[in-house]
Amino acid sequence: MNEHIQKVSTGIEGVDEILYGGLICGRSYLLSGGPGTGKTTIGFHFLTTNEKEKSAFITFGESVNQLKTNAAILGFEMANVSFLDFSPTSEFFTQSQSYDIFSSSSVESEPFIQKIMAEFQKNKPQRIFIDSMTHLKYITPDTHQFRKMVYGFLRYLNELKATVLFTSENDTKTEDSDLRFLSDGVIELERTHFERTISVLKFRGSDSKSGKHVFKIGDNGIEVFPKLVPATYSREFKKETISSGIPDLDELLHGGIERGCVNIITGPTGVGKTSLGLQFMKEAAGRGERSVIYTFEEAKNLLIERSENINIPVRKMMEKGYLSLIQIEPTKYSPDEFAYLVRKEVEEQDTKIIMLDSSSGYKLSMKGEDIVYHLHSICKYMINMGVTVILINEVTNIIGDFLATGLGISYLADNLIFLRYYEYKGGLNKAIGVLKKRLTSFEKTLREFEITGYGLKVGKPLLDFRGII
Repeated sequence: MNEHIQKVSTGIEGVDEILYGGLICGRSYLLSGGPGTGKTTIGFHFLTTNEKEKSAFITFGESVNQLKTNAAILGFEMANVSFLDFSPTSEFFTQSQSYDIFSSSSVESEPFIQKIMAEFQKNKPQRIFIDSMTHLKYITPDTHQFRKMVYGFLRYLNELKATVLFTSENDTKTEDSDLRFLSDGVIELERTHFERTISVLKFRGSDSKSGKHVFKIGDNGIEVFPKLVPATYSREFKKETISSGIPDLDELLHGGIERGCVNIITGPTGVGKTSLGLQFMKEAAGRGERSVIYTFEEAKNLLIERSENINIPVRKMMEKGYLSLIQIEPTKYSPDEFAYLVRKEVEEQDTKIIMLDSSSGYKLSMKGEDIVYHLHSICKYMINMGVTVILINEVTNIIGDFLATGLGISYLADNLIFLRYYEYKGGLNKAIGVLKKRLTSFEKTLREFEITGYGLKVGKPLLDFRGII
């Protein structure tokens, strides 16, 4: 990208990220999408993001009063925005008057042109939002005249050094190929039963993030969650071994786990996977480091209570800011939205350890998408940022044939620690072992694993047992 190109913010952090900084100043961009996709809301963001810049809203559809009401509901302050209202009034119906401002014989003449020129010569807006340009198509005699009209209009606005964002109604009955051709860029909005997406189809003079990016419309407008591209993120970090704080466990791991690696802790239900992950976070808190748990299944208060019962002071760690426990309802989050939450945590809070509990809960947010692809992306991103990842994975086999993960994700692990039940003298006991360690060697034996009121306990190697796996 040309370093001398000046960009302006769209007012939406995620969109600016997709556009690598925003729109190019003094150019015109098409915002394409069907009804209800969020085009006008993006316009509100665009016009109000910089109070020092003058902005103008040209409306051909909704009345100014209706637009101001909708903006106020979303919390947008429109006092500094000037409006040009070319929408039909009630007189069009009550007095059966023709909408002669845009009669096809005088599109390029008096009322429209004079009003535009008078407003812009007076206020010289730097940001202009037009909603929607499609209306001009209905009142021009042919495609040739429509193209001339739009091209001349946009060129006039750009010569005034204004950055223009204009919309079209693009659905199965209406095409906007002419507008796409005439614009400097095309941003497309789509809406399905499951989600809304935004994508950049054209962006002259600059690169942009490809693909469809999920967004939501909430009480404060639009929030975009750019698709995670791990290779674009990295930071320096010290490569070192992280102790668990349990000498026998560190002995099993030949020192511990490594910073900036992916650790899968796998095993059947109730065997102690989450507790084992929390043990590394307890030790991290002792070093003054921050950790985060994203729990997809277990209730937050229950996790706190049972951790306290085994001498892992989660509540105190949270109070001191060394631990954040975030409960995630997977059906409410898309994979890209969750990845964006993780990014904000890593980049704004300097978090050192993140635990995802668990892979089966995370899978619920996939909505049919490939869990391996998304886990790969988010784990690779955290590795590049020097974050130690603990991924809890539940297998269905309580006893019997050994199963590593069951989801085809074991290749992600730099370290794979497994917990198992085994039967001894009519009772169920627990064992811990290491299946894989990329960076160092490890002990090849199984050890007894216990969860007690004083904490986790790892015993001596089970040298006299057979058939546990």
